[in-house]
Amino acid sequence: MLYGDRMTTIEQSYRGTLGRLIVLAVATFLVGTNAFVIAGLLPRIAGSLHATEAAVSYTVTAYALVVALAAPVIAVLLPRVPQRVLMACGALLFGAGAAITAVATGVEWFTVGRIVAALGGAALVPTATAVAAQVGPAERRGRSLAIVGAGFTLATALGAPLGTALGSSAGWRAPLWILAVAGLVWAVPLFTAFRLPSRGGTGSLRARFAPLADTRVVLTLGAVVLTVAAFNIVYIFSAAVSAPATGGSGVQLATLLLVYGAAGVVGNALAGSITDRLGSRTAAVVALAVQLVCLIAIAPLEGSYAGLIVAFAVWGAAAFAITIPIQHRLVSLAPESAGFTMSWFSTAMYLGIAIAPPLGNAADAVGGAVLIPIAGAIATAGAITLFLWAYRRGAARPALPDVSRSAA
Repeated sequence: MLYGDRMTTIEQSYRGTLGRLIVLAVATFLVGTNAFVIAGLLPRIAGSLHATEAAVSYTVTAYALVVALAAPVIAVLLPRVPQRVLMACGALLFGAGAAITAVATGVEWFTVGRIVAALGGAALVPTATAVAAQVGPAERRGRSLAIVGAGFTLATALGAPLGTALGSSAGWRAPLWILAVAGLVWAVPLFTAFRLPSRGGTGSLRARFAPLADTRVVLTLGAVVLTVAAFNIVYIFSAAVSAPATGGSGVQLATLLLVYGAAGVVGNALAGSITDRLGSRTAAVVALAVQLVCLIAIAPLEGSYAGLIVAFAVWGAAAFAITIPIQHRLVSLAPESAGFTMSWFSTAMYLGIAIAPPLGNAADAVGGAVLIPIAGAIATAGAITLFLWAYRRGAARPALPDVSRSAA
């Protein structure tokens, strides 16, 4: 009887954990869709705002820089604020920012809306990631991170393609209004579904910067910057990269992004269990290597729609399998300060997004759209180098334990 009661308690606990992880995943889906949908609608937004596509693309840089700067500030100044409060307030700010963007008549107000939404993302995303690492058992941490990370994957698989298709037929403002309402509504479950304490700690600058004392963390974060930059260099300018094959068709572009994202769902779903089984080093390096090959292949395939479908599918599976083992590695290096480390991860991720538009525009100016995926491939090669270098540094000074078996 006691055994049966114990099993019932475990099963109820598991169901409760899964439900809360899904709440977090939906939140990251909304934030990710807001970020990614701009790529498919870039030409239409630029035309409506009477601005160049390059000018609108730099609002992505503004968005990313605000998140990169705000996330660590929030971690330092608000460590005692309950995590559910941070996430709910982040969702409210995100919704308000999306609404401002939707009513913008010029690139200036469009940028303001993106900045407000960015402040919401800075509060929501790193907190949600840290919460995901806390709500499940340590041996299932990779799976927990994968579930929440699936929100970003589905944003690419469904959010961005559907937003592109809706924006092509009903105007680019329509998907942004939907995101605005959804963000405001989702603040409720984010607040009510969690009773976790504050992140703890004093919130001092010393505590905030403590993870950066480990060279392995710094090098891994550098790999994050280059990995995210590589992805966004191509994704943000996907309309230009695929134009020879799509002929500028919004429907064909949406289909291409849908294939990319659907493959990403598969890659993300497999990443957690693969990371738990093989370790973060093997899982991350293999995924990065596949991305490298795919980005090199996209350049000669720019005129073949069928070829791009295949390349984007394989790339999607690899690209969204990369993040989970890297997050796993960072949490494993300093599990006692996962909240601070994940805020640095968010900073690195958005720095990568921020540098993508200037790098993509530079590649386009030098050699045209065909050079854009090559720039992404170069960034990926740099990410592999930094990630492996971090392990070499770790072998010389194993100051912190790594639960990943590949680090042994």
